[in-house]
Amino acid sequence: MIHYQLRCKQGHEFDSWFKDSAGFERQAKLGLIECPSCGDVKVERALMAPHVPSKRRSGTTQEIAPNAPATPPESATPESAPMAAGGRMPDHVRVMLQRMRAEVEKNCDYVGPQFADEARRIHRGKSDKRGIYGETTPEQAEALSDEGIDVAAIPWVPRADG
Repeated sequence: MIHYQLRCKQGHEFDSWFKDSAGFERQAKLGLIECPSCGDVKVERALMAPHVPSKRRSGTTQEIAPNAPATPPESATPESAPMAAGGRMPDHVRVMLQRMRAEVEKNCDYVGPQFADEARRIHRGKSDKRGIYGETTPEQAEALSDEGIDVAAIPWVPRADG
């Protein structure tokens, strides 16, 4: 495994692990590496200091998933960043939720506060089968689940473009 410090074209720095340098080159060329701050896929290796293990630490290992982006330090997170249960939401989580939101908005119909009613109509065959999204109360969502209607709550973060 090889550890690289990376930088996107927007200037954000992050680090990641790769099987070897050829793995980095291949993934970068295919646009498979993305900045956890902005989602930019134009990344390059940045200068980094070599890692020299100390004698007392040799023999210890740390499991790190390949290409797992590093979470920026709390002080680097903007004050306006969305909050998560344990504090500020990590940038890479926010980017993934923004992508999920974009996919939902692109592929599903917005039904607003009529979500529970429309989900029942679809389930009963009274409305065209399709993906929908909207608002519902926790009680309505639980009632839908009790009726055998699959629903999921998605954390709705601000769009990536604004």
